[in-house]
Amino acid sequence: MQSLKKPARYSYLFIFLLLVLTAWLRLGLPLVAVLLSYFALEKLHYINNKSLAIVLFAGLVLGVFYGAAHFLQQALVALPQIAETSIPSIIKYAGEKGLELPFTDLESLKAVTLNEVKDQITMLGRVAKFAGHEFVVLLISFVVAASLFVNSVLDLERETHQVRNNLYSAMCEEISSRFATLYRSFVTVMGAQIIISAINTALTSMFVLAVQLPYAPVVIGVTFLCGLLPIIGNLLSNCVIVGIAFTVSPKMAFWALGFLVALHKLEYFLNSKIIGDRIKNPVWLTLLGLILGERLMGIPGMILAPVVLHYLKAEMTRIDMTEQTQPGPKP
Repeated sequence: MQSLKKPARYSYLFIFLLLVLTAWLRLGLPLVAVLLSYFALEKLHYINNKSLAIVLFAGLVLGVFYGAAHFLQQALVALPQIAETSIPSIIKYAGEKGLELPFTDLESLKAVTLNEVKDQITMLGRVAKFAGHEFVVLLISFVVAASLFVNSVLDLERETHQVRNNLYSAMCEEISSRFATLYRSFVTVMGAQIIISAINTALTSMFVLAVQLPYAPVVIGVTFLCGLLPIIGNLLSNCVIVGIAFTVSPKMAFWALGFLVALHKLEYFLNSKIIGDRIKNPVWLTLLGLILGERLMGIPGMILAPVVLHYLKAEMTRIDMTEQTQPGPKP
């Protein structure tokens, strides 16, 4: 336990303002990219050679970009095919069960969604510009992470200051300590999420390949990526899997739903053993954090929300309140 000194108080204020600016300026993506890149660099630093780790990281980044481009290409091809095959099946099944839908065929569905499609088409130029901007931001984030990996010291001239115990040096030490705690929280949360997502993806892949579900690469990719989002990510991937299973038959969709329900029960155990043992936050608090993070920064905010919650808990449990709560002298 420790009591707060002035430099520590200033450093907490600095981190608070930084998090507020990150949310206000919607800089969640570069922050996640820096933390995740530094995490990857540390994992690649299995020998005492940082230059080799950076080279391996550069190769990993290129591989990820290539894989993401290939995945998006397959998804863009698969999604129209899914619509072409699933919509007639849904219409037929709804007719057999006496359910009314706002469309009767693919053309009427297009008419229902025409205005939305027009709005999306008018935004394609903006999306392309946004994607180019985000790509540059990601590259800058990778460079920042590599620079921190090589040398994370803030005060580079500590030994040359006239005053040894000066405010600037003390602030640099405290801010470095705050960032170290934030990074450890990120490693704790994301490490748990990666393990759960990998287990979930492996089991889902076995089911998808066993029943020969169409668009298997898309299903597996979506399952892993959605699995990195706590709680809500599984709901998103489950909707995609059931929707694709419906393109085969309603029976296959029910089989897929049954498998996902059983897998979800297994994830209760995984969450309690992996995330619960690491984070130890109530589910309702995590959900509130996810909602707030999504409203502030979108998907990056959902990733950062459990991290920030864990960070706040880690920092506050280190502060000794004994001196602040001691009763004053009696009159």
